Amino acid sequence: MPQVGDKAPDFTLPSTEGPVTLSQFARGKKVVLAFYTEDNTPSCSRELASFREEYATLREMGAEVLAVSADSLDSHRSFCDVAGGYPFPLASDAQQVVARLYDVLSEDGTRSRRAVFVLDEGGAIIYANPWYQPGNPAQLLEVFQALGLKV
Repeated sequence: MPQVGDKAPDFTLPSTEGPVTLSQFARGKKVVLAFYTEDNTPSCSRELASFREEYATLREMGAEVLAVSADSLDSHRSFCDVAGGYPFPLASDAQQVVARLYDVLSEDGTRSRRAVFVLDEGGAIIYANPWYQPGNPAQLLEVFQALGLKV
């Protein structure tokens, strides 16, 4: 798994906002890279909802959000419709290539597990949580601390 201080592995994936290449998406911005297991599931819906609810604050802190799962673009679009939309792209890692790059592949090898990485403006990893639990507010606070929030 990439560690804090490592350059984030680059990738290009189709997303709900068109093809996204991490290095281009991240250029000059911090990025919250949120892996989630599956569209339309309670914990994953909660994970993405928390980033949607805090999106304005994340932007104020100079960050963007990119969510990644193995679901298809059609599934992502349906999920967005049901959830009322997301202000950030949902990327489709259907072959789990990116999940492997970040070592967040599920035990059965078919999906990513919930994990969050925060990248600085230069694309280096400044926070890595390979077992993100969206019901744990302390973990969301850690994301904000990585972005520079003083507590």
